[in-house]
Amino acid sequence: MAVTLADVAARAGVSAATVSRVLNGNYPVAGSTRERVLRAVDDLDYVVNGHARALAAATSDLVGVLVNDVADPFFGLISSAVQSEISGAGEAPGAGGGKLAVVCNTGGSPEAELNYLTLLERQRAAGVVLTGGAVEGTGHTHAVAGRLARLAASGTRIVLCGRPPLKALPGVDDSLIMTVAFDNRGGAQRLTEHLLSLGHRRIGYVAGPAERTTTRHRLEGHRAALAAAGLDSGAEHLTVYGYYDRSSGYDAALELLRRDPRLTAVVAANDTVALGVCAALRDQGLSVPGDVSVAGFDDLPFSVDAVPALTTVRIPLQEAGARAGRLVMGRQAPPPGGVATIRTELMARASTAAPAPGRLG
Repeated sequence: MAVTLADVAARAGVSAATVSRVLNGNYPVAGSTRERVLRAVDDLDYVVNGHARALAAATSDLVGVLVNDVADPFFGLISSAVQSEISGAGEAPGAGGGKLAVVCNTGGSPEAELNYLTLLERQRAAGVVLTGGAVEGTGHTHAVAGRLARLAASGTRIVLCGRPPLKALPGVDDSLIMTVAFDNRGGAQRLTEHLLSLGHRRIGYVAGPAERTTTRHRLEGHRAALAAAGLDSGAEHLTVYGYYDRSSGYDAALELLRRDPRLTAVVAANDTVALGVCAALRDQGLSVPGDVSVAGFDDLPFSVDAVPALTTVRIPLQEAGARAGRLVMGRQAPPPGGVATIRTELMARASTAAPAPGRLG
């Protein structure tokens, strides 16, 4: 027997109207109440009637692209490529295949992400592309899954670009929710293996926000390489968390030097963070890579022009964004299992070298 709205209301101890408000996101509801409702939805495997919603929600010509920071080159490259595919750039005039791309800047806020998904549902968006790492946490994960399930039930195509795949959503056509994933673990592992092969044994790590999936996956790859070399016992002591920006890299480098003044290498969460690390090292009278080697991640356009040129891991961001755009537009067949993994490539440049003999020991 199908679970009803009333069943969810009884399980959560609220009215059916409150359940409706939570699921539709169209009325303010206390956080604790929303959590109870979402937990009841999950426990009972309640699924919105997709057929009824599809009849009531013919999609528009709008596609939403959610980014954490529109000023960050990482998101700029992805969203530009996505937008080009959505708008139909390069198609023959009059082909009529384009749609309106709307870039939604969440500022990294989980609440803003949920609000944008609700607004896109109200606008009957034809597609949604979510970029960058997801925020981990049961409540937010369930809330995002619920909104994506409603969007997909209305016929909206959804692509997660740079995020882990979602678990299968009951009653939702799997072909409507696709993932373009990045090999963050593998890339980070190869990067640390490169430093180990140069002779580094005292390697600091500047991580991103602890609650982000990208942070966790890259850190897991780094530590897998250390563990294989028998060097993982002090890894936590030489890990500092921060944001994905230059100032966080600067501050984290100073903290790492305080923890181990004889550090020989630093791996940064991304290329922007790596620039902050390099600046802090210079201000402390240390040279890169003469005293301390520095490596980043992403291979953003400025990386090769940095002085010294930055060793990093290349993610083909424009290629990934273009693929996400084609998938959300239905111009490319969904990948097997709904997940396409974008491979990463180690870019060994001048910012890494063998450790100076004077810093070993």
